Amino acid sequence: MGTGDQSPGGGASKAGWVLLGAALLLAAGSIGFNIYQGSGGQSAAQAPTDGSATIEQLRAAAEASSNDARPWGDLAYAHFGQGQYAEAAAAYRRALEIAPDEAVLWSALGETLVLGSERDPMPPEALEAFRKAVALDASDPRARYFLAAKKDLDKDHQGALAAWLDLLADSPQGAPWEADLVRTIEQVGQINQIDVAPRIAQAQSSRTPALLAPGSGSLAGDAASNNLRGPSAAEVAAAGAMKPSEQRDMAEGMVAQLEARLRQEPGNVDGWVMLMRSRMTLGEPAKAKAALDAAVKANPAQAAQLRAQAAGLGVE
Repeated sequence: MGTGDQSPGGGASKAGWVLLGAALLLAAGSIGFNIYQGSGGQSAAQAPTDGSATIEQLRAAAEASSNDARPWGDLAYAHFGQGQYAEAAAAYRRALEIAPDEAVLWSALGETLVLGSERDPMPPEALEAFRKAVALDASDPRARYFLAAKKDLDKDHQGALAAWLDLLADSPQGAPWEADLVRTIEQVGQINQIDVAPRIAQAQSSRTPALLAPGSGSLAGDAASNNLRGPSAAEVAAAGAMKPSEQRDMAEGMVAQLEARLRQEPGNVDGWVMLMRSRMTLGEPAKAKAALDAAVKANPAQAAQLRAQAAGLGVE
C-alpha cells in the first residue's frame, strides 16, 4: 500500500501508515503471541473449517452460540477479509460481550474501525479499543502499532518512531508484519527528515532468530534442545490464511505433539518448560500447573529449577 497525503500533523496519512492491515490481523491469532481462546472450550455450533463456510453459515454458527466468542470472531474475520468493516466491527463487539478480557479482540476491533473510517484516521472508539487491548496485554503488537500511529497523528513523530522501533525490536525475525513495519518507520522518518536507518538496524540486531511457535526449543531459553523444532516462518505465515479458531487448533496440535514427545522423553527439562510456556500462552494455567507437576515427578533433581522457571511464567 503506497503513501497518501501527509496528515495534518505532517506525518503519513492513514493510507500511509495503515500498512499492516491483514498482516496485523494475523497477530490476533498468530502462533507466538497470545492466542485468542474466547471463553474456552469448544463451540456448541462450530462453523465448517474446510474453507467452504459462507458468511451466512458463519453467522448462523455465531448466533447459535451464546457463551463462546470464537464463532463471532470467525464471522468478524470473514467480514474483515471481504472489506466489510462495519459488519466485522459489529461481530467483534458481539465477541467482546462474551469475552471482554481478550486483548486481541479489542485490538482487532480497533483496527477494523480504523480501516472502516472514511474521515477520522483514528476514531475515538478505535483508540479506546487499542488502549483496552494494551491494558489487558501490553505486548499486543497490533494495538502497539496503532497507538504509535496516534502519536504520529498528534505530531509526536519522534515518539511514534520510538514506539514502532520498540515493536520492531520485540517482533521475532520473520514476523509477517516485519517488512510493513519497517516500511512505516522508513516512510515516517523520510517525511519528517529523521534518520532512522541506524535505529532500525539496532532494533533488528537483538531479536530472536526466527518466528517460532509454542513447542519450539527456543522458547525454553538458552538451555533449549536442538531437536525440538517449531514451525518455520513460512509455516507461520501460511497460518495467517486461517480463521482464528483454525489457528488455535493448529497451536493446540503442536502442543499435543510436544506432550507426546515428553511422554517418550520425560527427562527433557527444557521441553517441560516449553510445555508450561505454551499452556500459559494458550490461556490454560491449570494445564500449565499439571505440566509442572509432571515435570517435577519425572525430574526430582531439577525440581527447584523447574519451579523457578514456572514462577517466571506465572504458573502457580
